[in-house]
Amino acid sequence: MKLLKPFLLMISLVTALFVAPFAAAGTPETREDGVTVIHLDQYNGYFAAEETIAGLKAGEYEFVITNKSGKLVGFQIQNFKSHETLDMFPLEPGQQRTSRVTITEDGVRYRCPINPTPWYDLDNVKAAS
Repeated sequence: MKLLKPFLLMISLVTALFVAPFAAAGTPETREDGVTVIHLDQYNGYFAAEETIAGLKAGEYEFVITNKSGKLVGFQIQNFKSHETLDMFPLEPGQQRTSRVTITEDGVRYRCPINPTPWYDLDNVKAAS
């Protein structure tokens, strides 16, 4: 019985550590003008999304990118299938910029071309309804 309580506490903490990052992601907001807004924070070598980016639908999007790395970084977004660059720009430390793009059913992918990060592939975009 003495070991059961610490064991359950440990299981609860481990579960919270794994679930918390996913629970914090909100649903992307679609404004009255039909544009969906997604916030991305860029750190050293990775992006963190404030909203869930799975299951997006084709349409107009604004990606609001904030540089939280403390050094110069960049943002590049491409069509997933053709690799056509839709937008690309640098961001100074603490700077925030917005990229407005049209996402088709082809999907998109994004990365930092200055501080190399892996491509973030959003290749499961659904048709607009």
